[in-house]
Amino acid sequence: MNDSKIILNVNGIEVIYNHVILVLKGVSLQVPERGIVALLGGNGAGKTTTLRAISNLLKGERGDVTKGSIELRGERIENLSPADLVNRGVVQVMEGRHCFAHLTIEENLMTGSYTRTSKGEIEANLEKVYNYFPRLKTRRTSQAAYTSGGEQQMCAIGRALMASPNMVLLDEPSMGLAPQIVEEVFNIVKDLNEKEKVTFLLAEQNTNMALKYADYGYIMESGRIVMDGAAKDLANNEDVKEFYLGMGGGERKSFKDAKSYKRRKRWLA
Repeated sequence: MNDSKIILNVNGIEVIYNHVILVLKGVSLQVPERGIVALLGGNGAGKTTTLRAISNLLKGERGDVTKGSIELRGERIENLSPADLVNRGVVQVMEGRHCFAHLTIEENLMTGSYTRTSKGEIEANLEKVYNYFPRLKTRRTSQAAYTSGGEQQMCAIGRALMASPNMVLLDEPSMGLAPQIVEEVFNIVKDLNEKEKVTFLLAEQNTNMALKYADYGYIMESGRIVMDGAAKDLANNEDVKEFYLGMGGGERKSFKDAKSYKRRKRWLA
């Protein structure tokens, strides 16, 4: 991690569902201000649970943070409501987009501004969203149900921007999208980071794409962080190439199947 100011600290958290199922097992990560951090791993690795622990959306799924701490700018946030976190500038874009199918694109966007009280700010945010996503402006009167998956993903990100966030938790932005649209979405994320100074923590299975745009990455398996480092270093790491980028030849395996790799797992260090 570079010397940038750390705004999010996740310190050894454990998450249990239904008071029985241990899903996260001592997860620690940091997100620097104005950075793009990728949380990588396969389906079921614990990426979505980590984001929901940060945004405090676990309660609806009978999940609880039972150990560790989560700090935003040095303040413990585990007991804050999701609405409190939005007011502090942290917004989550859910996996699967979750647009309101019966509402138009513009109506969906406006639902993201419920914490804003200034009409001028809301109008400025809407214009900003349309500048970054011109396709949404073209489709602004269309019901979300009749738009493409890419347009719905853009709508979901745009809806988050309507809350004037300084940090966005972005869950699986590439899911179900054509490669060209994925590239377009990630380019917009990079623009928002550079021009609007929005910090991103994104959970993603598309390791190659995520490492192309992120500054730093964490790799998860079975509820643990197994590796972390600068994005360019992870992209060139032989284990990452073999297990996540499909460049090692032969059948794709898991880190847990590689005895030589076990010596380098963070929790055994």
